[in-house]
Amino acid sequence: MEKATGESLRDIGFMRFRNTQIGNWRFMALRQGMAGEVGYELHGPIEHAQDIFNALWEIGQELGIRRLGGRTKMVNHVEACFPTPSVDFVPALFGKDEEEFATTYFSANARETYRTTDGSYDYADISELYRSPVELGWKKNVKFDHDFIGREMLEPEVAAPKRIMVTLVWNAEDVADVHSSLFRKDAMPYLYMEMPRNILGCVFADKVVKDGKTVGISTSRCYSYYFREMLSLCVIDVALAAPGTDVTVVWGRPGMPQKHIRATVAPAPYKRDNRRADVSQLSR
Repeated sequence: MEKATGESLRDIGFMRFRNTQIGNWRFMALRQGMAGEVGYELHGPIEHAQDIFNALWEIGQELGIRRLGGRTKMVNHVEACFPTPSVDFVPALFGKDEEEFATTYFSANARETYRTTDGSYDYADISELYRSPVELGWKKNVKFDHDFIGREMLEPEVAAPKRIMVTLVWNAEDVADVHSSLFRKDAMPYLYMEMPRNILGCVFADKVVKDGKTVGISTSRCYSYYFREMLSLCVIDVALAAPGTDVTVVWGRPGMPQKHIRATVAPAPYKRDNRRADVSQLSR
């Protein structure tokens, strides 16, 4: 980015904007980093987007820049723990009290897309896939120094959370058995695991159990090429949230062959969060 803009960008704090430019194309650079690394989003006129992309692509050749593709991009959301609406939870647009809001701001098609679900978790009501800020790992961002809708419900949950977000590391042998079932001719195979992860626009929710009891819901299953592991995010009971805890993910839709996959609880984010790295110390 510095080579492309011709100036230092080290004065831009995390989640802060500043104007800059590449050639004659001006835009705002937001230091963010959805890969869990130092990164920048470029905000400007859409008609300049392709030119800016081409310029960055050309300049990045000598630095080893690579295209990774849309499916790979979303693996970062799991490794770096960025829960995503319509993927890890259903936005709260479907209850009776939200009907007016939903019909005002969302088309019928959009509402149906947001509630598309799959997986082994067989919910009785769509609200079971709603999530609070605490369950999504955003507890530190909840402040009670002002009034807001939902404060009365959030205060006791922040004080004593019941469920929190973790990473699950799926057992490699069990995952391999799901794939090998595709080649067994004497039985119906398990549900196919899309690689590296399922497409977006669907909350693929799998039941997580311990000693026969449902203790959590797994979402965003993906294969991490970096870690060489199958990972997922999981909202789980606090009592089982300690890293190293063994649980079981139920893979497969209800009424179909289901594989009980061993999994181990790990921290979320799974990879080290480098977004706030001191860029003043990086080599130039």
